[in-house]
Amino acid sequence: MKILLLGANGQVGWELRRSLAPLGDLVALARAPSEGVEGIDLANAAALAGAMKAIRPDIVVNAAAYTAVDKADSDEATAIAVNATAPGVIARELAHTSGWLVHYSTDYVFDGSGHLPRDEDAATAPLGVYGRTKLAGEEAIRASGCRHLILRTSWVHAARGGNFARTMLRLASQRDALKVVDDQVGAPTGADLLADVTAHVLRRAVVDDSVSGTFHTCAAGETSWCDYARHVIAWGHRAGLPLRATTDAVAGIATRDYPTPARRPLNSRLDTRKLRHCFGLALPLWQSGVDRMLAEALPTLLDPSQ
Repeated sequence: MKILLLGANGQVGWELRRSLAPLGDLVALARAPSEGVEGIDLANAAALAGAMKAIRPDIVVNAAAYTAVDKADSDEATAIAVNATAPGVIARELAHTSGWLVHYSTDYVFDGSGHLPRDEDAATAPLGVYGRTKLAGEEAIRASGCRHLILRTSWVHAARGGNFARTMLRLASQRDALKVVDDQVGAPTGADLLADVTAHVLRRAVVDDSVSGTFHTCAAGETSWCDYARHVIAWGHRAGLPLRATTDAVAGIATRDYPTPARRPLNSRLDTRKLRHCFGLALPLWQSGVDRMLAEALPTLLDPSQ
């Protein structure tokens, strides 16, 4: 079984290189050549289709995306090419060869209203370009007729690369107090968890076509960005990091008091019952994933170059 992994050097892609390796012959491509991995320009539809024909994968795991939420509003053409057009190209090629596609989507396909978790059948209503292009990618995959697993997730973190936790620890080492948005709620989800879930669901998918569809995939529990920051700072103090700010010095603010170019959903809660019941999974609490990520990243947590 030949597996093509796209976005191999991203946060999720890096973990997928580990989790997918036991499943078959893994071909890993990044969005640009680096660290011994060949690159492919996902914005070049012809090149992507050519690579699909040349490699002829049985499975494609697409971990590549345009994820710069704020920049997407001013760079819509690239966001469309990577998030919408490219998944459609991949899906149509796989439809011809009866292959499987695993594709990652986002809570940003919803408008973030209300306070309850949304399931896979909830009405979509993206607030900005990023969410609209990710939704368009989903729709292109479904329209292709290919067998697919679309995994919608939220608030992804990893020990590798930059993330919210690393930023909070850096700021807490420089300041006596922090202000963090407290009215956006979701579940921080580890790239390692997404990679392990992907390998698990693929083992079932290759012997059971009936599981093709969309699944919400995130850690259990919920938190606000403010409480997430408090959790991270408390962990940092226990780990002996030289932090000036304490958890008591982290103040919650409203989204309207922290304006950004692109609107964020206030409610990023995703209902994962379909995934858990279909594949027999128990998803860990977000705190355990964050703590594991922080422990792995500890040697570089306060280094701005990491």
